Amino acid sequence: MKLSTKLFIAGTILIIVVLGLLRYKPWSSNGAVNVRDVVHEGPNDKAKRSLTVGFLPVTCHLTCPVTDFASKTTQSNTNFNSRVFTDFPTVVSALEAKQIEATFMIVPLAMKLREEGVPVKICYLGHRDGSEIIVAKKSSARSLKDLKGKTIAIPSLFSNQNFVIHKLMGDYGLKSTDINFVVLPPPDMPTSLASGAIDGYFVGEPFCAKAELDGYGRVLYYARDIWPNFISCALVVHEDLIKEHPEIVQDLVRGIAQSGAWAETHRAEAAKLVAPYYRQDEKVLNYVLTSEPRRVSYVQLTPTDQDFQLIQDMGIKMGLLKKHIPMDELIDRDFIPKEITPAPIDAAKIP
Repeated sequence: MKLSTKLFIAGTILIIVVLGLLRYKPWSSNGAVNVRDVVHEGPNDKAKRSLTVGFLPVTCHLTCPVTDFASKTTQSNTNFNSRVFTDFPTVVSALEAKQIEATFMIVPLAMKLREEGVPVKICYLGHRDGSEIIVAKKSSARSLKDLKGKTIAIPSLFSNQNFVIHKLMGDYGLKSTDINFVVLPPPDMPTSLASGAIDGYFVGEPFCAKAELDGYGRVLYYARDIWPNFISCALVVHEDLIKEHPEIVQDLVRGIAQSGAWAETHRAEAAKLVAPYYRQDEKVLNYVLTSEPRRVSYVQLTPTDQDFQLIQDMGIKMGLLKKHIPMDELIDRDFIPKEITPAPIDAAKIP
């Protein structure tokens, strides 16, 4: 390997490490965002119980903070406090330690946890679509073949983004070694692309739209064009909570379902509502939720065996999952309401 190539690789790694250190400040934080769980406090005096639910600031998880807000401004039985994380390893640690007992999570990672004996079940989906492959605006790439030899960031090896891009590589006859993949927290991807540390990334919104609006990135592929009705994340619940407090799980799943129905038809209001939870520019979130064609959908969120079987088969083919898990061990659909109505959110109460 030439010295210039070695120096380039070393420089790229150094940039990524520095970006991660600046974001996480490991000398002062445990990996979760160091803020209060309760972003919004409301007048709900009916609730006699509460639950903290984990999420990342991606639109795949948008119904989590919407449910948080709705539980505090309507007369629900449970108050839900959404806790924001920046990466999935920290979410897994919190779930395994039962610091949280419900969280939004990438589906293949939930499958891996179940495979390893962690007692979790998927109770609902977070979204449909909502992810894109982004490259630099000045890039000459027009298809995945043009990214051969390039560095692409993904949120996790156990992300459906990783599974889907490998499916696309197979479609183009590319080998798994033809693209250099790095794992980055979603919030670090736009800055890594802008700095030239990576050549592209595949992740959930709004981190794709940010690169577009800031003028240094463009969409190469929409996930829905590679894998129709693409799913990245789902609501994952610890079985102990299901067994000990099914009434809370019932409230949670109903709240998530109703929040999805509300967000689907109140997109600008949803952007305004979640911006303080995400600590992001409302303009970027509004662009994601209201641009045409719509980038993310919050309907048809009941998990199906067929959806998950496709994901599981791909994971096994890639060697990341080791065995087929029966769907009744992986999914619990008992808490999904038969009729889903939009959450009764008063837009005038959104700060």
